[in-house]
Amino acid sequence: MLADILAGPILRRLTEQQLVLWWVTPYPIRGEFCCYIEEQTVLNVPLTSDNVTSFRVGERAYIHLLDIAIELPAETYIEYDLFLANADLAEQAMLPLATTLPTLCYEGKQRPSFIIQDRINNLLHGSCRNPQHPSQDSLLAGDAKLAQTLNCCEQRPALLMMSGDQIYADHVAGALLYAIHQVIELLGLNSEEFVGCQFENSEQIYQLTEQYFKREDILPRAEIATPWYKPGGSQPIFTSTYAHNHVITFAEAIAMYLLVWSPALWQCVELTGFSVPDNYQKTHQKELAALTNFIDGLDKVQRLLAHVPTYMIFDDHDVTDDWNLTAQWEQAAYQDPLAKRIIGNTLMAYWLCQGWGNDPKRFQGDFWQVANDYQQQPDKANQDAFIEHLLAFSHWQYTLPSSPKLVVLDTRTRRWRSESSLGDPSGLMDWEAMCELQQELIGQDAIILVSPAPIFGVKVIEAIQRVATLLGQPLAVDAENWMAHPGSANTMLNIFKHPKTPKHFVILSGDVHYSFVYDIEIRFRHFSPHIWQITSSGIKNQFPQPAIGILDRLNRLLYGPYSPLNLFTKRRAMRVKARKVAGKGHQRLFDQSGLGYLELNDDGSPSHICDLHVDGTITEFVETTEELLP
Repeated sequence: MLADILAGPILRRLTEQQLVLWWVTPYPIRGEFCCYIEEQTVLNVPLTSDNVTSFRVGERAYIHLLDIAIELPAETYIEYDLFLANADLAEQAMLPLATTLPTLCYEGKQRPSFIIQDRINNLLHGSCRNPQHPSQDSLLAGDAKLAQTLNCCEQRPALLMMSGDQIYADHVAGALLYAIHQVIELLGLNSEEFVGCQFENSEQIYQLTEQYFKREDILPRAEIATPWYKPGGSQPIFTSTYAHNHVITFAEAIAMYLLVWSPALWQCVELTGFSVPDNYQKTHQKELAALTNFIDGLDKVQRLLAHVPTYMIFDDHDVTDDWNLTAQWEQAAYQDPLAKRIIGNTLMAYWLCQGWGNDPKRFQGDFWQVANDYQQQPDKANQDAFIEHLLAFSHWQYTLPSSPKLVVLDTRTRRWRSESSLGDPSGLMDWEAMCELQQELIGQDAIILVSPAPIFGVKVIEAIQRVATLLGQPLAVDAENWMAHPGSANTMLNIFKHPKTPKHFVILSGDVHYSFVYDIEIRFRHFSPHIWQITSSGIKNQFPQPAIGILDRLNRLLYGPYSPLNLFTKRRAMRVKARKVAGKGHQRLFDQSGLGYLELNDDGSPSHICDLHVDGTITEFVETTEELLP
C-alpha cells in the first residue's frame, strides 16, 4: 500500500509575506494548512485551486505546490501542520503530518516548525549529493544542527542553499535504476514516445534485456570535429564516465527525485533481483552498500527539509555531465532528437522538483500554459512543446529579498559561447545575464551571491584545464570555470570593481568536490569591497586522494605570493588570501564530504565559516596573513 505522502513536505520559499511548500501524493488532495504560535492557531487556510497548484505526473503521482500570502511575525517559533485526505474519498478524515509521517517531527514536538528570518544571521549550504558515493550524506549533519537550535531564533539556520547537483542523472547506481523502474510501474508514471532513435517508446527502454550498466550502448552519438592528431568518427554526446545507467525518460527523472528526497517509496521496492554483468559485480556491490547507507538516513533528510527554507539551483549533473560546456557540445546535443529529449526530460523534472519552489511567480502565464497542456495530455506533441519552452526559458535565476540580499545565478543555460572556437569552453553567463546581475547588485550594502561553480577557483587546476582546452580536450577535464572565457571573466571582475558595487560580497559555490575559502580585495583601491569566496562540496561526494593533496601543494608552490606566474593570471588585480583548514597545517583544500555552515555579522561579513560532518566534527577555515593569488 502506498504512503499518503510520497515525498516532502519540503519548505521552500519563506519570507514575511510568502510561504511555499512542496510535496507529492498518490492521489488528488483536499485539506488544510495551519500555523500555530504557542498552541494558538494563527493561520488556517483551506487548500483550494487558488493557493495549491497540482501537477499530475502519473496515474498515482501528484506534485503539489502551496503558495500563500502570509502575515506572520518574524523571529518567532511557529509550528505548522498539513491536514490531507484523498479528494476522491469524501468520507476520509484529514490526517495531520504527525500521523502521516511519524518521523517528521523532532523529539518532544508534535508538528514541524519554521522561523521567518528575513535577516540572515546564519545558513547551511552545499552541493553534489551522489547517492551511491561511499561518503556520508552530510544533510544528516544539517539535521543534527537544526535539532540543536530548533527553538533559538539567533542560532537556528535561516535557510539551506543547495547550489547544484542535487541529483546525479548521469551517474546512477544499477540498484537505484532498478528501484526507479519499480517506482515507475508502482505509480504509473507517464510514458512517452520517441522519434529518431532505435526505440519507439519508453516501455521498450524498460523492457530491454541486460539494460543495467549498459546504457552507453543506446545513448546518442554524433560526428564531432576533432584535432588533427586525434582520430575522428562517432563519439558519445553524453560524456559522463559513469553513463552506464544514465537517466533517459521523464518518468525515470521524476522517480529519482522521489527516491532521493524521501524514504517512503524505498519500502515498496527491491534493491536486488536484476542482471548485473560480470565485469560490474564489484562496482555493484560497492554501490549497493553506499545506497543502503544513504536510504537509512532519508527520514532525517526529510525532516530537515520540512523545517528549513530550502533554495536550489541546477548544475550539470542535475541534467547531464558537461551540459552546455562548449558550443560544439550544444550543437551536437540539440540536433540529436534523443539527446535533446533526455536533456528536456531532466529539465522538466528539475522544474517540478526544484526550480518551481524557488520563486513560483516566475512560472506563471505562458510557462504554465505550456506546462499544463502537457499535464492535461502528456503526449509527444505536448511534451516536445514543453521541452522547447524550457530550453528557451531564461529566468531560472532568482533573488530573495533578505538582508543581505540573496542572488542565485543560472550558470548553465545562458552561456557566453566562445568566439575563437566552437570547441573552447563557453562563459558561464552571457553579456545580457551579466548586465542583469549588475542591476541586482546596485544599491546593496551586502550580497550573498550563489554561483554553482566557484568564481575564484584553484589556479593550478584551472591551468590544467587550460592546457587540456589547448589540446582540444576541454570535456575530458570538465574545463569550465569563470576564468576560462575572457568575456565572462573580465565582465565579472569589472562588476566587483564597479564604484556602486556592494561593500561585502559572500560568494557561495560548490561543484568541485572539495571545500576552500578565499578572502579577496582589489589591489590599489582605498575602498575595496570585501569578497569572500566560500566553496562547500560535496554533500555526498569527495575529490579523490591523494590527488587533491598533491594539487593543493602544487597550487601553493606555483602560485604563492611571490610567484611570477601570478602576473599571467586574469585576477592579478585582486589580492587573494586562502584560509587554512584548522588543524591541517598548511592545507587549504579540504576533501571530506560535509555541509557548509556560515555565520554572518550584521554588516553581512562572515564571522564563522566551517563544514559540518555526520560524525559530529567541524572543519573550520581560519584566516591567514599569507597572500595567495590562486
